[in-house]
Amino acid sequence: MNSSSSARPLPPAADTATRAVFGPSWFAAVMGTGIVANAAVTLPRSLPGLRTFATVVWLGAALLLILLAVGYLRQRALRVHAADPVAAQFFGAPPVALLTVGAGALVLGRRLIGLEAALRLDWALWSLGTVLGLVTACTVPYLMVTRHRFAPDAAFGGWLMPVVPPMVSAATGALLVPHAPAGQVRLALLLGCYAMLGLGFVAALLVLAMIYGRLVHHDVPAATVVPTVWIGLGALGQSVTALGALAAVAPSALPAPYARGAAVAALLGGVSVWGFAMLWLALAAGLTARTVRGGLPFAPTWWSFIFPVGACVTATSALAARTGSQLFTWAAVLLYVLVVIAWMVVVSRSLRYAAGHMRRRPAEPDARRGVAPVLRGTVRSSTPDGRPVSEARVTLLDPAGDVVGIALTAEDGSYAFTGLEADQYTVVASGYPARAASLTLDAAGQDAFDLTLAHDEG
Repeated sequence: MNSSSSARPLPPAADTATRAVFGPSWFAAVMGTGIVANAAVTLPRSLPGLRTFATVVWLGAALLLILLAVGYLRQRALRVHAADPVAAQFFGAPPVALLTVGAGALVLGRRLIGLEAALRLDWALWSLGTVLGLVTACTVPYLMVTRHRFAPDAAFGGWLMPVVPPMVSAATGALLVPHAPAGQVRLALLLGCYAMLGLGFVAALLVLAMIYGRLVHHDVPAATVVPTVWIGLGALGQSVTALGALAAVAPSALPAPYARGAAVAALLGGVSVWGFAMLWLALAAGLTARTVRGGLPFAPTWWSFIFPVGACVTATSALAARTGSQLFTWAAVLLYVLVVIAWMVVVSRSLRYAAGHMRRRPAEPDARRGVAPVLRGTVRSSTPDGRPVSEARVTLLDPAGDVVGIALTAEDGSYAFTGLEADQYTVVASGYPARAASLTLDAAGQDAFDLTLAHDEG
């Protein structure tokens, strides 16, 4: 899809795209595919051929991770998405994708490449995913506070994405604890995983409260946003999974009393959080069913159905293994069947979208009128006079949330995008990022102090 023209030249780093730029949200496809593979290994009841199926799915996730990583780095759209208050939230998806594929290498890939190679691959992906996840967990909230501005009803499930990676690092890092050198290194890894679990879990509870408040006090979110409500289930499921996984390896690094305490926390804390997760599951399912009746167009947010339910499978399986309860055993199996069915549906819709997206061409001008389809508009301030805002950044997103084009408004606040197709779009307008500077004012003097506002230029 070709993009935009603007009334004035764009900064070098925000050059108008000549095709749709796919966002970090597409890494949720790797997350979902990887969790379908990894969750199969944790099930308390195994089915014939299930491990072979899981291995094939893991290989698909690994290949998809490579393709998306190469494609995303080549398009150099990091700053474009960082400036977008919605797209920036999904920077948490690439780290989780790395962690999920890395864990699959250890639990599934070892049969193909050997234990030593699987360990090396998992260490590399876990280390990279953990560093990126911690950077994301710190940077995105910072951008939300200092750069982005949100309406009272802006909170959505995507706000959980930046804080989920540390919890996934804790759960997947537990697999590496027995393979770490005994002593201080193993102890540091275990304690670091617990610290990351606390970081992600407490932050997730804060965000869940904001999302719940938004749902109660405002209208139901747009159809394409509703699937992100399921991300809350993923955050809760990952916390239970991490508690169980860390308790299982705690005896190899902690003194006996603390190891037993970890086991108690995994059971009692895990069951308590699992109960809250079931409440969130019921809420998300109800909102989704309500939205489906009115129409639920495909978007990358559909992948929000997969990883959260997969995380709920691993959480339920962990509780089943720890308690021996048939309730948890059959709940885990049922949830896994549901997540596989949902995964197949979302994969098929994603492939159809990708095929259609690749075939898209700019709309042809109308031969009778000699003009091409144009989207025009004006950005105005919220003041009573509604004066035009010049040099505001306007981002055009397609139905999947991918960037179609970027423009800066003219002196009269106007912008324009050409070469578009008939479709549903989202227009995001943002002013200059805030800028601060310190000064010292003498009591006896009058000083002039100017501030310059500008968009980031790469």
